Amino acid sequence: MTTRDTYTKFVFSSTKLARLVIGACLLSPAIILHKARLLSAPKVRPLISRVAFMGVSEKQLDASAERYVSGYLSSVIRSDMLQKIAEHKENGDHVVIVSASISPYLKIWCKRHEVDLICSELEVRNGRFTGAYLNGDCSNERKVERIKERIDLSLYSEVFAYGDSEEDYPMLNLANTSFYRGELFEV
Repeated sequence: MTTRDTYTKFVFSSTKLARLVIGACLLSPAIILHKARLLSAPKVRPLISRVAFMGVSEKQLDASAERYVSGYLSSVIRSDMLQKIAEHKENGDHVVIVSASISPYLKIWCKRHEVDLICSELEVRNGRFTGAYLNGDCSNERKVERIKERIDLSLYSEVFAYGDSEEDYPMLNLANTSFYRGELFEV
């Protein structure tokens, strides 16, 4: 959907500098292992989210997410994917964005574009984010699990899927017709 990662940019744009510095110190071993490809993104993202968002008010993060969607996110959405979404909607298809990224900004974008959303959801208690994920990082096989929990795929004669990372492979294998980075994906 996008020309670059949106999760990391959201963390940096919505987290106060002091928390970023402390988080970088605490998480530097995990980040180094991730950069060395020894620790996967689905393991690192929940750690980063906990440090970045624990205790942050829902109202405050929602305001940051609103600014992020209107500013940065709109600049990195691929126009060809927006066109695909529009085509599917015109055909009466049920369009669902399935992402490992987090709910605060994705729910705003999806609501604006009138599409459904399955993603990594941040937990809120008493108006504050706990930093925890409600159902884990929505990537790899978990994408398939979450899709099957929410959608009865047997009701559809054709299922399309679009992906751009290896974390999307299980979801791409679930569909009748899949595209990986714009090219037809062969199972």
